[in-house]
Amino acid sequence: MDSADRAKWTWTRRSFLQASVVGTLLLSGRLVAPQPVQARELPEGRLTLVNVRTDERLDVTYRDEAGRYDLEALDDVNYLMRCLYSNEVGAIDVRVLEYVNLVQKKLGTKKDIHFISGFRSPEYNAILVRKGGHAARNSLHMQGQAIDLLIPGVHPKKLRQAAMEVRFGGIGFYQRSRFIHLDSGPFRFW
Repeated sequence: MDSADRAKWTWTRRSFLQASVVGTLLLSGRLVAPQPVQARELPEGRLTLVNVRTDERLDVTYRDEAGRYDLEALDDVNYLMRCLYSNEVGAIDVRVLEYVNLVQKKLGTKKDIHFISGFRSPEYNAILVRKGGHAARNSLHMQGQAIDLLIPGVHPKKLRQAAMEVRFGGIGFYQRSRFIHLDSGPFRFW
């Protein structure tokens, strides 16, 4: 990404954060949005993400102790979780990051989060739908509100159970594929 694209993307990221959810709140075991983030009620805003398709790795602190999101760190997350089909970078919803973080902490592990899919361009999502893959026509991946992930050494059933206990967004379980889907939509599971 050249500097002009980066500057344009940074502006987009800032606009996105200002126009959408700037944070989350952990309340009675549930994340509630949109609320200002209360960092003292959330785990440390740090994740290690690995793109399983490119083997790219990012150890990132995306939120500080005061609850402020680091826009450059979020840009790095967005780039890592880009659509590999189109190379399009989309804004990943911070609620998805917080959800992944809470699930990881509930499991009591610091292992890397390996993701299969983050942002998907509408064109790529349409291809997946036509091929009959694990893609919904109106997938939240197209809005940067979903991630398909696994944690090496953690059974997907255990991942799903931890997500169910957090009770925040969508939870998809794909046993044959050995990964789960998490999204920042309404609480539901399949």
